[in-house]
Amino acid sequence: MDERRSRLDPAVAEVRLAVRRALAVFEPGGTVVVALSGGADSLALAAATAFEAPKRGLRAVAVTIDHGLQEGSVDAAAAASAAAGALGLEARVVRVEVTGAGGGPEAAARDARYAALRQAAIAEDAAAILTGHTLDDQAETVLLGLARGSGATSLQGMAEASRLSEVLLLRPLLGVRRSTTRAACAAEGLAPWDDPHNTDPRFARVRVRETVLPVLEAELGPGIAEALARTAAQLREDAAAFDEMIDETIEDIVEHAEAGISVSAAALAANPAALRHRIIRLVVASEFHESLTRAQTLEVARLATDWTGQGPIDLPGCRARRAGGRIEFSARA
Repeated sequence: MDERRSRLDPAVAEVRLAVRRALAVFEPGGTVVVALSGGADSLALAAATAFEAPKRGLRAVAVTIDHGLQEGSVDAAAAASAAAGALGLEARVVRVEVTGAGGGPEAAARDARYAALRQAAIAEDAAAILTGHTLDDQAETVLLGLARGSGATSLQGMAEASRLSEVLLLRPLLGVRRSTTRAACAAEGLAPWDDPHNTDPRFARVRVRETVLPVLEAELGPGIAEALARTAAQLREDAAAFDEMIDETIEDIVEHAEAGISVSAAALAANPAALRHRIIRLVVASEFHESLTRAQTLEVARLATDWTGQGPIDLPGCRARRAGGRIEFSARA
């Protein structure tokens, strides 16, 4: 056999290695779900999973979500499912209805997609869902978070492993470039589907992908995407350390009150600003399931650090007020 023909393509090898590492945590006999849109990233992921899962003794099921948002979506979903079948994967197509656009059409579609993937994973008794997010997706996410001024939480980007309610969500390709997944598809003779929405400049992520990142690369030199991904990883490490500190601190300074929850004002003021603000946001998020803006967080913090007798502060889902030596958070009527 010609040595050149027998040599594994480097792009295929890189994607397979990433998937192999992700699957190494599972015991044989389990099931994983691959989120397959038909695009190059998810198709390369599906091909690698079809190769690696049997070696690990795992069953793999490809699930394609048809959002029904554009003409030809049924055919595109069927083609992706057929490609998965040709790779040796069990294949499913799930049609969802995208409703509500409070966070925009992208957010509504994402919510519907993840809800359907979660249900599919539960139905298949799957140990995890694998998605095809790449290093480029990570860089775009960090830039979008930076532009929106959303703070360190947004700049952390996506984690390689997270939870989708009770289901484990894995992103094996977060260290792989989008150009590599395309090269892997080409090497394996796979024809990815190019979603028109991925080049539609109406969407902020597309403008970042098509305009902002290329300009940064041209003006500042190559390696911008990798640098942004490293930044996200470092911030996740910092956040993990902060979370441990917050858990320890909250036990000492937070008490349940009759109308909600209260925090020691003196203890809150004694903490560094970064920790103080995280505690405030965490208290509101955990007790009232709401998120605070930075301006709202700072106003609450002033009840501890700059108390001059100011009145209650209306917040999403709750109200904060100074009561003696404590800051009380209570549900709004």
